[in-house]
Amino acid sequence: MISVVALALILVFTIESPNFFTGDNAATLASFIAPIAFFALAEVPILILGEIDLSVGEVYVLSPFLVEHLNNAGIPVPLAVVLSMVICAAVGWANGLITVKLHLPSFITTLGMTFALEGIILIGSNGAPANPVGDGTLALVLGGGTWAEAYWAIATMVILYIMLRRTSFGLHIVAVGGNVQSARESGISVDFVKIWCFVLCAFIGGLIGILDGYHIGSIDPDTPGLTFMFYGVAAAVIGGTALTGGRGTMIGAAIGAIVLGILEDGFHVIGVSSFAYDLILGLAILIAMLLNVQIERATIRGAGQGSFPRILSAPFSPFGRRKESVRR
Repeated sequence: MISVVALALILVFTIESPNFFTGDNAATLASFIAPIAFFALAEVPILILGEIDLSVGEVYVLSPFLVEHLNNAGIPVPLAVVLSMVICAAVGWANGLITVKLHLPSFITTLGMTFALEGIILIGSNGAPANPVGDGTLALVLGGGTWAEAYWAIATMVILYIMLRRTSFGLHIVAVGGNVQSARESGISVDFVKIWCFVLCAFIGGLIGILDGYHIGSIDPDTPGLTFMFYGVAAAVIGGTALTGGRGTMIGAAIGAIVLGILEDGFHVIGVSSFAYDLILGLAILIAMLLNVQIERATIRGAGQGSFPRILSAPFSPFGRRKESVRR
């Protein structure tokens, strides 16, 4: 369904403006989609667990500043990039450890980490923007090229898809998200799974921060990382990931990011106010959650009965039940 929505949006914006479906706008569209896709992909394993990571947005802001500070300290740019990613992963490890071992809700843990990282960024940068360090081929590969971010996003989606669907770790993520107690009794190390999902989320957040820094050509401590994080969560939810845990898909999250990217770019092309984007985004989240809940209920009711038409009619089942009661 979300794929149909994406195609319909492309058709609508192409009809509204001949400048939308062009080669020049394709690069612009990719620059809208790639960051949202990264955040959505990073959040999917966390959301499947029934958790959330609010701090990944500030990790995104932090990572390019880490590369700059490490390089200024005399460390070569490639090594500075690697060390920056390690530090970002350590932030995720801290989030996971606090959530799991101290039994704090992930919302509270990562909210506190968000403000802590924001303070570190402002103190370290003195509130001033900076330019990414390094140039040449390295800069082009790390986001400076026109399509570099899109290639990185596709590669990340493929790797995470394989991890989630083709490895025992991915199966354990789904099992823990579906039923923690059953997963623990079956021998799954629940704490291990949760901690490493937080590490993975922060690692991806650091990666997109570096890529976006080179792509834009500047790094700004006032970048609204929390807003970007919520865009990623929205894309994941629109793509079929359940906020209640137990279900999620990397391909769906990527398609959700494509839909949001098309909306944002399409509004710019046809000259619609950016305020309308937030309105439509909010409505899309509500509709997506309604569809998710209704389809999940219909799937449970029709399990083993081959009730595919019943599942398709799930969003309208409340109205159907009302009509039936009236007839009775």
